[in-house]
Amino acid sequence: MIRLTDYIAPFSQSRLAPWADLTPWALVSQAPAIVRQLLAELPADEYGIEDEVAIHRTATVEPGALLKGPLIIGAHCFIANGSLLRGGCWLDAHCIIGPGAELKTSFMFSASKLAHFNFVGDSVLGQGINLEAGSIVANYRNERDDKEVQVRVGNVLQRTGCDKFGALLGDQCRIGANAVLAPGAVLKPDSVIGRGQVFDAEACE
Repeated sequence: MIRLTDYIAPFSQSRLAPWADLTPWALVSQAPAIVRQLLAELPADEYGIEDEVAIHRTATVEPGALLKGPLIIGAHCFIANGSLLRGGCWLDAHCIIGPGAELKTSFMFSASKLAHFNFVGDSVLGQGINLEAGSIVANYRNERDDKEVQVRVGNVLQRTGCDKFGALLGDQCRIGANAVLAPGAVLKPDSVIGRGQVFDAEACE
């Protein structure tokens, strides 16, 4: 059993607490609907909201960033020129999306960073996570006919019923430059993936 609260300490105190009992792949599969529900609950005096995109008034969004709703960008976030956020995303406070980075259908907790030239798809990122330049969280098994993503629970592979799921990254994970996480990665808090490494849970012994 994978419990979000075992990987992300602030989950149960966050706005996502009502969905704490979902698996991470179920959470991201419902991301657009969840973000739309949260949009409806935001205080209008703290956020600028237009076309299903909510930006906290203390956040910085540089010209040239492409923002597609539904989307919530929290307090003191920084969204760089040339970044892309789409597909239903929620960013907690103090998150950074660097230039050339793409975040798709994902939840990011406080102080997590995509440095630059990253792709993160259909994922749940805990607090204080850092993805160095060029690191990728893949979300789709393009290489095989059976597209269903599997995750490893202990020593057992578990089917998710989803064709798209990237990763659950516990608090304070570090992903090195040009590393690749294959779909279905579940990393415990404080995990480190070295530069240039490929992590594929399905291939682990």
